[in-house]
Amino acid sequence: MSKKIVITGGAGFIGSNLCEYFLSKGNQVICLDNFATGHRHNINHLLVNPNFQLIEGDIRNISDCAKAVQGADYVLHQAALGSVPRSIKDPITSNEVNVSGFLNMLVASKEAGVKRFIYAASSSTYGDSESLPKVEDKIGKPLSPYAITKYVNELYAGIFSSTYGMETIGLRYFNVFGRKQDPNGAYAAVIPKFVLQLVKGESPIINGDGNYSRDFTYIDNVIQMNELAMETQNPEAINTVYNTAYGDRTTLNEMVQYLKEYLSEYDSSIKNIEIVHGPNRAGDIPHSLASIDKAKKLLNYNPQFSFKDGLKEAVKWYWENLK
Repeated sequence: MSKKIVITGGAGFIGSNLCEYFLSKGNQVICLDNFATGHRHNINHLLVNPNFQLIEGDIRNISDCAKAVQGADYVLHQAALGSVPRSIKDPITSNEVNVSGFLNMLVASKEAGVKRFIYAASSSTYGDSESLPKVEDKIGKPLSPYAITKYVNELYAGIFSSTYGMETIGLRYFNVFGRKQDPNGAYAAVIPKFVLQLVKGESPIINGDGNYSRDFTYIDNVIQMNELAMETQNPEAINTVYNTAYGDRTTLNEMVQYLKEYLSEYDSSIKNIEIVHGPNRAGDIPHSLASIDKAKKLLNYNPQFSFKDGLKEAVKWYWENLK
């Protein structure tokens, strides 16, 4: 049965992939975006679909939120200002978007009688906790303003569940990558940024010695988690948070070697590009690895793409679209 789904930040990397996917399943999709970090080219091809509606608005404006969620069944809240360095440089704007904007969306969704509110949480919430793998109920102190904002989202969602009876599910994303992720700009994520540099014949700069590791998660695994969170009828599975990851880790050095290997299939000169090392970055956590046991148990999550499989897909997409 067709559902009416609001996707905030729907012109961004993850949001536009979600818009495309849920439209392909015959749902009505409303995209709310202010194009601060999202791009029109991510959703232009969707505008001809009668089941797609774009609302150009800002989650910091409660009336924009109310307009978007009118008559909606589900909200997939992806809108946020990402990036640890950006939040360190400008904590006020990060807080306004990620905390005040989040609260606006919760209030608007509650008042509109939305069935379930699913939101992008973050692995940054684990902060200085050194235990690996990361398990949902063991977190440390946040290491950046961004991490604080994403933790506050979880606290607010919990209060809205317990106080107002709203159904909420938080998805703690771990280093998501894949098609449509923007390689440009000061706050570009590491994989698209390095792909662009390698394609141009430039040397990527790794922060630190390259032994920091991440649970890089391909976009299709994230789409699967959003769908499972939306559709679950298991009462135990609601009003909680889940790691959204593959459950394996790769060092930055390994990641760059794979990138060089896969890109050199398209241009053999890429395999000879030198990698440069710079200083460690403030607010970065050394290692990130998710336990996905909870999502497997309660949501029947079964990620289809390993890091290497996803990276091959991403490299192919970038090669075809960066030309």
